[in-house]
Amino acid sequence: MPDITSAPQSALPSSRRLLRSTAIAAAVALGLLVTVVLPAEYGVDPTGVGRLLGLTEMGRIKRALAKEAAAADALEVAGKQTAPMAAGESALRPQGQRPVVASRAEPVATPAPPATNSHVTEIVLRPNEGKEIKLDMRKDARVMYSWSTDRGVVNYDTHADAPGIKYHGYAKGSARQSDQGALVAAFDGAHGWFWRNRGSETVTVTLKTEGDYQALKRM
Repeated sequence: MPDITSAPQSALPSSRRLLRSTAIAAAVALGLLVTVVLPAEYGVDPTGVGRLLGLTEMGRIKRALAKEAAAADALEVAGKQTAPMAAGESALRPQGQRPVVASRAEPVATPAPPATNSHVTEIVLRPNEGKEIKLDMRKDARVMYSWSTDRGVVNYDTHADAPGIKYHGYAKGSARQSDQGALVAAFDGAHGWFWRNRGSETVTVTLKTEGDYQALKRM
């Protein structure tokens, strides 16, 4: 029986013919890539053939649609990432970490605000007369004050007293028309001012007080 598995040597292509066929196929593929595929898919037309065939415009439209789709996808992903968590949804936490449960805050007692009073008081001093105004204040209480005369000058003494304390001086001066500042109580007690008119005319002292004191008293 004759051997039919092997072809005659003359029927097989030579190596030169194989190389030439391969080169031709590669050239044809490259030509199709440059003139058809690139213009139609990417809008790239190096030879100008794609423009003549209308493929370049089609490729540019495809690229524009692809960019719009990618932008829409990016916006959707960003919206999902920044969307607020629904009620009851827990935030992501590292694996194995227990959620922190907020303890119920105990009510905190709010201290009562300090008492705030304000007065405008006029003290009339005849020649050689002295008068005193006192404020009932607790230790460390603070009062802003100012006083002035309508004419002339007076001597003054800013001081305090309390049970067991006859006198505690803050400041004093002579021949003054006015004074102002902050009076901070050194202890619980009566804190204030004494004025004396050493002139020959009647003088009116106007005292303004505002701050933490319980009462104003003319002594």
